Amino acid sequence: MRNAHVFNDVTAMILTFNEQPNIRRTLEKLAWPKEVLVIDSFSTDETCEIARSALPLRIVQRPFTSFADQCNFGLTQISTSWVLSLDADYVLSDELIAEIQGLQPADGVAGYRVRFRYCVNGTPLRASLYPPRAVLYRKDRARYEDDGHGHRVRIDGRIVELRGTIFHNDRKPLSRWLTAQQKYARMEATKLLAASAHDLKFADRIRRKIIIAPALVFFYTLLGRGLILDGWAGWSYVFQRTLAELILSLHLIEAKLCRHLPSNSASTGERDHG
Repeated sequence: MRNAHVFNDVTAMILTFNEQPNIRRTLEKLAWPKEVLVIDSFSTDETCEIARSALPLRIVQRPFTSFADQCNFGLTQISTSWVLSLDADYVLSDELIAEIQGLQPADGVAGYRVRFRYCVNGTPLRASLYPPRAVLYRKDRARYEDDGHGHRVRIDGRIVELRGTIFHNDRKPLSRWLTAQQKYARMEATKLLAASAHDLKFADRIRRKIIIAPALVFFYTLLGRGLILDGWAGWSYVFQRTLAELILSLHLIEAKLCRHLPSNSASTGERDHG
């Protein structure tokens, strides 16, 4: 049995914290949902002011605890049957909007997965490591869980992949990216070390071996994914992903070294001289 069009019964939900460089471009493609809901973690820049000037929407501010907590809280604020869950640097393609406009899902379809086109300073890359994500789903079939430094949505029912894409177009400065990687790598290292190898995906098992992952990411993105053909934008992405893996490897090495430290450093004859 086919239901009514998704297009007429969807809320776009966006998490924000200091997204001044990104939020307007994201909202410019969201004039069509029934409601746009921004869950803001008390931004200290012009994020909320820009959002309010872009289009009619609702902003709810909540202290950040985790990505999953923010999203699950957001779900409690939504009255529509469908949710379009976006990051503040996601820009919907016109093709995807048109595709959503025609959707009349059967009862067994609980969500839709979308592929991404990664951009560096606005330049779309031919490929990336960014995986497809389920971003459009029935509200009553979804629940978020934390997963390392990120989060994932658990959807009860069949998920269908759409043909249209989303542009991942983050324009925040490199300094903020570097700061975030330190935090993300620490959380990811904790996740990898706490899990059994059997429970980890193949890529995460490679990461936990420490030595191989950075080199593999460098050559795979540069040559395997063809980013050497994307000029400086391609090199920027290759170096960013390689550096992220190196930072993660350093956190994993630090954790291994700390496990072997004696409980009292004085017992080794060493002293902290500041």
